Amino acid sequence: MSGTTSRPPATGSVTALTVHGPRGVLDLTVPTDATLGDVARAYAVEAGLPVALPLVSRSGDPLQLTTTVAGAGLVAGAVLVAVDPAARPAPPRRRAGSGEAGERGIVPGGASAAWLSVAVVVALAAGWCAAQLPDDQRWPVAAVLLLAAVVGCVPVGALAPQRVLAAPAFAAAGVLALVWDPLPERLPTVLGAAALGAAVAAAVGRALADPGDTAVDGLRVWMIVGAGSFVLAALGALAGVSPQVVWAVLFLAAVLAARFVPELAVDVPDQYLLDLERLAVTAWSARERPVGRRGRIVVPPQAVQAVAARGTRTVTAASVAILVVVLLAAPLLLATASLPLDRTGARCLVGFGGATLLLAARSYRHVVAGRMLRIAGVFSLVTLAVVVLGIAGPGSTGPTTFIALASIALAVVLVLVAVLVGRGWRSAWWSRRAEIAEALCGACTVGSLVVAVGFFRFLWEVTG
Repeated sequence: MSGTTSRPPATGSVTALTVHGPRGVLDLTVPTDATLGDVARAYAVEAGLPVALPLVSRSGDPLQLTTTVAGAGLVAGAVLVAVDPAARPAPPRRRAGSGEAGERGIVPGGASAAWLSVAVVVALAAGWCAAQLPDDQRWPVAAVLLLAAVVGCVPVGALAPQRVLAAPAFAAAGVLALVWDPLPERLPTVLGAAALGAAVAAAVGRALADPGDTAVDGLRVWMIVGAGSFVLAALGALAGVSPQVVWAVLFLAAVLAARFVPELAVDVPDQYLLDLERLAVTAWSARERPVGRRGRIVVPPQAVQAVAARGTRTVTAASVAILVVVLLAAPLLLATASLPLDRTGARCLVGFGGATLLLAARSYRHVVAGRMLRIAGVFSLVTLAVVVLGIAGPGSTGPTTFIALASIALAVVLVLVAVLVGRGWRSAWWSRRAEIAEALCGACTVGSLVVAVGFFRFLWEVTG
């Protein structure tokens, strides 16, 4: 019971009580030998209630009205609550959209997410096909895609949180159809403009969404990745560097993000980590130190769930962004690095970066995020193998090509079998070795950037 003590007040004295009820708060001075029924009647008289209401403690425990104040152990300053049995809490309000969705059976889930993913792929294909048309014939398709992006940002309907996450892809496809240029030197600027369109659509969707919407974290990732890609492409165009520099820096940023995103995604409020009350009372403070009370931080379970859910959404969205960046940057980097020394650096960058992604994926507890990183790492290594073995080049139909393909397929099968068989044999020793391997691959990835962008070749030519 709230306000109890090991030494109840002596009989015959008076004590001050605070009673909360439907008519407000009332402070009463009552004898300690009075019953709680007398307290309830006194509150009813003072508050103008027709009948006396039952009393409960501050924690909600019911109190017997025949018990005396001294017998209940109430001391000066104790708080009681007068409860009206006829009062019922109002039913929670439901939004019109959620009610209509419940009646129609529309519930956001995996099926709706799959359909929206298909819609995104179709939109990107439409933007690419429209980009191959003459300039005066592109605008109808671009207008439809941009209009779909605007409609997707409107927060109406049960599928609004998922639809607004797909809207930036429609905007990027529309901008791609408008600014497409076939020259390889302008490809970074074209893709940077498309990324800026996606970032603007994500910003509009975030401004229209509710602060507690689950799509806010994904939209934030859209904004950061889109704006960052545009800034990188714009700086490359202003500096007049070759396209391989933009692709190399973009690929390295994706590899490093796989390591640092989990540290930035989980944001725990300071009041759950620090006892602010004890920090305020120090030797230099004039405040009185609390005596006879154990200071502890109580974290509600809802707060833990909210932090975990927000971090999960951020990590998942960032993993998808990493996969998309790797799918674009890795082949373009290997294709644009034409000089021998730059080609060696680009291959080392893609190879070590793919290994880093595979090793970083093992530390992800979230299944979808880890799977995205594994796909990105495997794609990087497969792209490197295709370029090194010359499988996709001219004259790649001989027996050497078939032997190379069979070797790659056999290696993939052996890796899958080793992972499935070794699930029960993982240990701290192998985990430590994986940490060392990830650090070495990451260091080699960063070091390969200097060679891949042509800076090492430039110094060699200057000093030679």
